[in-house]
Amino acid sequence: MNQITVYTTNSCPYCVMMKNYLKEQGLPYREVNVQLDQVAANKLVATTGQLGVPQTEINGQWVLGFDPEKVMRLVK
Repeated sequence: MNQITVYTTNSCPYCVMMKNYLKEQGLPYREVNVQLDQVAANKLVATTGQLGVPQTEINGQWVLGFDPEKVMRLVK
């Protein structure tokens, strides 16, 4: 089973697009809103070096932004 976490904010249209895409593909995910969770935001930046969202971790690999093709390459 895939382990998918989407890091989002409240006002990110690409985050909504990513979540909708995962739902359409039948891929369950966990959402972490870094706007509401500063600890998670700091950990995300420390891990990826990136400030922007969405950032999606799929089975230990990262997708930056809304990139459906990369998502499908990483899922099992």
